[in-house]
Amino acid sequence: MFRRLALPAALLAAVAVLGAAPATTAAPTAPAAGSVCFWTGAGQHGTSWCYTPPGYTDVPESLHDKAASFRSDADTAVYAIDWARGTCYYRLIRAHDLADNWPWGARLDGVSDTTMGCEVG
Repeated sequence: MFRRLALPAALLAAVAVLGAAPATTAAPTAPAAGSVCFWTGAGQHGTSWCYTPPGYTDVPESLHDKAASFRSDADTAVYAIDWARGTCYYRLIRAHDLADNWPWGARLDGVSDTTMGCEVG
């Protein structure tokens, strides 16, 4: 015959917490309409920043040469800009495009709605 043991309330609460479903990480948020967002991590994770055309904007230091992914919700193409010694390069980001693993992001210095007179990079 089994005998029921009385367990302290604190122990019962701890067991209930351990048996609960694990916390989930929130999915990355979608860019605001008309913008292109860049993340420091692959798969649109990590620190993010968004660009909304028109014009040119430098990326913040947290993403300067460190963007690992992007997602566009813009209805127009934009251009990732790399300022190199004596010249500059651009990479086309098409409307509504995304990249979960973006090697070119290691060159990202700014974003523009024009090529800024740069060479294809």
